Amino acid sequence: MNRRHFINRAAQTTAAFGILRVLPGCHTSAPSGAIAPVGGFSRLRDEYFLRTLEFNPVVSTYLGGDGYSGRLLGINGRLRDYAPDGLTAERGFYREIRSRLSDRPSSGLNPSEQVDHAVVSAQVDFILHQLDELRYHERAVDTYVAEPFRGVDWQLQQMRTLDGGLHGTDDEWALVVDRVGAVPAYLMTARANLERGKARGNLPDHRMVQRDGIAGSFANATYFATTLPALASGFLGRASARLRLLETLRREGRKSADAWTAFAGFLRATYARDTADRFALGADEYEWRVRHCLHVDRSAAELWEYGAAEVEHYEAAFVRVAGEVARTARMSLGFGSPAERRSSVRQVLERLSSDSPRDDDELLAWYREAGERAVAYGRSHALFEVPADYRLEVTPTPPVLRSTIDAAYYPAPPFKRSGVGRFYLTPTDNDPAALRQNNRHSVADTAVHEGFPGHDWHYKYMTQHAREISNVRWLTPGGVEDSSSMWEDSMAAEGWALYAEELMAMPVPGRAHGFYTAAEHLYELQGQLLRAVRVRVDVGLHTGRMGFDDAVDYFTEHVSAYPGACAQAGSDPAARAACESAQRAIYRYSKWPTQAITYNLGKNEIVSLRDAAERSRGRAFSARAFHERLMRMGTIPAGYFRQAFLAAET
Repeated sequence: MNRRHFINRAAQTTAAFGILRVLPGCHTSAPSGAIAPVGGFSRLRDEYFLRTLEFNPVVSTYLGGDGYSGRLLGINGRLRDYAPDGLTAERGFYREIRSRLSDRPSSGLNPSEQVDHAVVSAQVDFILHQLDELRYHERAVDTYVAEPFRGVDWQLQQMRTLDGGLHGTDDEWALVVDRVGAVPAYLMTARANLERGKARGNLPDHRMVQRDGIAGSFANATYFATTLPALASGFLGRASARLRLLETLRREGRKSADAWTAFAGFLRATYARDTADRFALGADEYEWRVRHCLHVDRSAAELWEYGAAEVEHYEAAFVRVAGEVARTARMSLGFGSPAERRSSVRQVLERLSSDSPRDDDELLAWYREAGERAVAYGRSHALFEVPADYRLEVTPTPPVLRSTIDAAYYPAPPFKRSGVGRFYLTPTDNDPAALRQNNRHSVADTAVHEGFPGHDWHYKYMTQHAREISNVRWLTPGGVEDSSSMWEDSMAAEGWALYAEELMAMPVPGRAHGFYTAAEHLYELQGQLLRAVRVRVDVGLHTGRMGFDDAVDYFTEHVSAYPGACAQAGSDPAARAACESAQRAIYRYSKWPTQAITYNLGKNEIVSLRDAAERSRGRAFSARAFHERLMRMGTIPAGYFRQAFLAAET
């Protein structure tokens, strides 16, 4: 669970699985090794992957596409072409790929290619579904606002560090200038698409218009006019050619800012009278996404009941450990009735939260110490074969990223050598209020989720073995982190990180809470409970079982242990804080259908796969070998490769 306000603006043994073909002129950060022979399906897959990156420049930036193929060298200067001709070209290409996949059944392929065939088929079906049936480009307000910012932000992250404290080559900054300069025309296309959507009655939810659309556009105006040039001035230096780049960036940034301000005005005028709730997908569409994107064969009704059972399970464990912490601290609290339990849980959390760091140095030291403990625990309990030189680096966020994150894990792009790949923690400048958002006991689980054996270990391991992971298993069709995304990568990445949290909590002789202390385990269980609540809420919101306010109330009752918080918000500051936190969370789930369920479902798919592998292997089962094979499968849900994975176990 994110203890601070985590933002990832941004934001997986056998060689028989997932071979990454390197095209002529392509490079990866992976070590050299043998490349499997390229067959007919492999050519189709690689053509699909490369063309998809060409159609989606910001996705290409995220993956480091300019390090994959010479065809993508200039793509970081572009934005996606949402104009009718551009979308027609996309439709034509993806329909051709779908036809060729149908003509080439997977039955004659090897196990790795069979998995990739299913992945490409699902991705193409999703893309065409978005373009043809949903016409999502006619209401994708958050996508339009997010893509230009994210593209530039990822460019900055991936820039080379130069001598003298400079950042980014001339060519890298020239592409930033090009992308910023593309914003005005991009937004005019977005306006035309949204106008067509309004004429068809294909409208975004009013909250998305206000929060992502209008507020996001004004934030982008400030970023492109002020923040980005200020960052650039510190990293370009005083050489005459780079000063000219800076002046061009300032000029294009002002034009971009004017376009963002005008776009905010357009949104306000276009949707001024629309206050209807439009976030719900409906049961049929929700089940289509669960089945086609996440590869989960469960109905909405089944997921609804499953979510309730998961909430009950983790809530009971959460209360049980809260009672243990209370007894150890000699707190006289009652845990009898539901009201008593929730009140007592809040008091325990309030007591633990009082142990906050004195300053940024102590906060950073806590995270580093927790990371070192986690790595040592993973080694000593043979959960992974951790190289002797592996270190979890908890690093103060560099200035180039501080405007966009508080704390987060940033994976390095898999297809190029430059770029960050670290667990970043943004200094608070010793602000007392910000420091109080952390406490000694909450740090360990965050270090596990974001660091080891969560995201940092996962992505570094995958990048090291990139030649054994198919290119399409890195792909994020649609947006990377917005409502247009397919979300299958989240099933793998966030499912793994949540699995890592629970793995480290498994009891071992002499340690009832595994890696954690009892107080640290309490925060781990709060994170598990949050992800269970998300299942119930996400299904409820998008299938009509819950309204927005119903979901907020459910969240405050089960995650914050504060039932009725919103009704008390006017007179109780703690209730107001709980209510506002829940409203932000529910808004996120309302606009990103099926993303919220990927954490819990992804984790439990890994658990199910591990249990099946252990039954198959018996005494020969090795947790370390299982984890390493799993990570080599890439960022796709386990449902895509479960059968092939288990077949290789026998």
